Amino acid sequence: MTKVAVGDQPVDIEHQIRDMLMQFITKESCLILAVTPANTDLANSDALKISKEVDPQGLRTIGVITKLDLMDEGTDARDILENKLLPLRRGYIGVTHGERMGTPHLQKSLNQQLTNHIRDTLPGLRSKLQSQLLSLEKEVEEFKNFRPDDPTRKTKALLQMVQQFGVDFEKCIEGSGDQVDTSNLSGGAKINRIFHERFPFELVKMEFDEKELRKEISYAIKNIHGVRTGLFTPDLAFEAIVKKQIIKLKEPCLKCIDLVIQELINTVRQCTNKLGSYPRLREETERIVTTYIRERDSKTKDQVLLLIDIELSYINTNHEDFIGFANAQQRTAANATKKRVMPNQVIRRGWLTINISIMKGGSKDYWFVLTAESLSWYKDEEEKEKKYMLPLDNLKLRDVEKGFMSSKHVFAIFNTEQRNVYKDLRQIELACDTQDDVDSWKASFLRAGVYPEKDQPDNEDSITPGDTVSMDPQLERQVETIRNLVDSYIGIVNKSIRDLMPKTIMHLMINNAKDFIHSELLAYLYSAGDQGSLMEESAEQAQRRDEMLRMYHALKEALVIIGDISATTISTPMPPPVDDTWLAKEPSPPPASRPTAAATGPLPADREAPLLELSLLQTPLQHLEIHQPARVPPALPPGIPSRRPPAAPNRPTVIRPSEPSLLD
Repeated sequence: MTKVAVGDQPVDIEHQIRDMLMQFITKESCLILAVTPANTDLANSDALKISKEVDPQGLRTIGVITKLDLMDEGTDARDILENKLLPLRRGYIGVTHGERMGTPHLQKSLNQQLTNHIRDTLPGLRSKLQSQLLSLEKEVEEFKNFRPDDPTRKTKALLQMVQQFGVDFEKCIEGSGDQVDTSNLSGGAKINRIFHERFPFELVKMEFDEKELRKEISYAIKNIHGVRTGLFTPDLAFEAIVKKQIIKLKEPCLKCIDLVIQELINTVRQCTNKLGSYPRLREETERIVTTYIRERDSKTKDQVLLLIDIELSYINTNHEDFIGFANAQQRTAANATKKRVMPNQVIRRGWLTINISIMKGGSKDYWFVLTAESLSWYKDEEEKEKKYMLPLDNLKLRDVEKGFMSSKHVFAIFNTEQRNVYKDLRQIELACDTQDDVDSWKASFLRAGVYPEKDQPDNEDSITPGDTVSMDPQLERQVETIRNLVDSYIGIVNKSIRDLMPKTIMHLMINNAKDFIHSELLAYLYSAGDQGSLMEESAEQAQRRDEMLRMYHALKEALVIIGDISATTISTPMPPPVDDTWLAKEPSPPPASRPTAAATGPLPADREAPLLELSLLQTPLQHLEIHQPARVPPALPPGIPSRRPPAAPNRPTVIRPSEPSLLD
């Protein structure tokens, strides 16, 4: 590495070169080729120093020793090539550049090690490519079956997007087990809440006022009798009152249809978000489907109004659930003593905010539990510390306008007898995060028998006490009888309407909209304009899509290539880990002081190895088989000079028993 800047080189040339090297050798998939001249001390090698920083175990480093022919006389690189001086897992290779000696062996070794290294890193690379492919598939779901240069790309894209739009719309309405949204309600879930929470709430809001109803029944009985004095309760009064109450059901039914229509349109807009790549196609699709839903709106309303007219056309007093005139008085007595059913049943639990003035503590969140008899709130959902319990007797609901700086939706609970509800408060204001939560809580209060407040007319007719309260006991009995009959029959009609409304809306609106999207939307799009204009997209979107598709196909091709490499290449095992424990051992005594086996008998096991190494030195080198990674002769034991001694003659040494040993 360059240490000192020369000429026009930058002052920090050393740091720049080091940073450039670090960009490559810090990667785990990079093999490091550490080149060191043989005529320098290995401890001063910059290449080995840097490689040790990023590869301290020497797993990725291949040592190359150059200039072997320039070493000082009497020295050699045997310890280095035998991987003893500074062990590396992959060993060292010697090269002489002058005569090119060792270069073919270096090429062959590097080729084999690179092949093995690539093969070892392929599993991790394959896993990374597969994860990228899976993440990219979500983005190119509608484009992955064709290439950007396909001439029929626009036609395929149009067909696929329309089909996908139909599938998404149906999943939003019918529900789906895959890709479930856990943060917001889908269109189908919101429509279900309209059917079973909002619509019953609107029906109860139309419930007749008790005093007004009794006054109407009294007037009807008197008008039917005329100048005569009636002995029996007239049927016509019952039918007149019932029909008047049935007509009031039209308003909540039409409002329910409007709510479903709005939710369907919101669902269509949500599903067309995937068509954002083609603004004209998205706009045209949304316009066609919305127009069709509006057309079905009028037909659905006509059908619902027809259902109301059918109920008005015939008052069926023989219905099995109708109490009849005979049971009217009995029901009156039963209603007087009737208690709420299942007082311990929990109707709803959840968090609500109590809005109190700042002087009294401000707003605070509590855990509310609504039962059929009371409303209780606790400190938290564990329901251990109860703050208050409010009986539901004489309670009603009232809408409260949202404050200017408040983001919550508010409703109130008050006592109809003008009593304090909580401490010195005449009403309690409860706040929710969304209007849907408010509607859901109101529906729960309806189930508990807490009804909304009636809207009082601005100008009430002046009514004398004699008009409102009759002193005739017979008339009072007739009014009470018809009142019970009307209550019974209106309950039957409400039950029928609550059952038929969701079925009518599903059949005439929602199911028809799904069939239209699947069967006729494509034809309407073709007739709306040129296909090319529908599939126009912005330059940025087209560039992003093309790059995404190219990346997708490149990843697939890369996985195929990796599979071929894994199946066709031949791998050789990596050299075993380097055993450098011998470096810490003390050197053995010189061989001149060792007694021979003939004189002293067998040696201990820990002293047989040096003699074995000495016997190997007396064997001709051409008969030895070397198994070291660097393919050099075996190592000498400590204490033996590094220069190779001449080979001993190949003849046995005979020691006669009669002659004393030289070592005795």
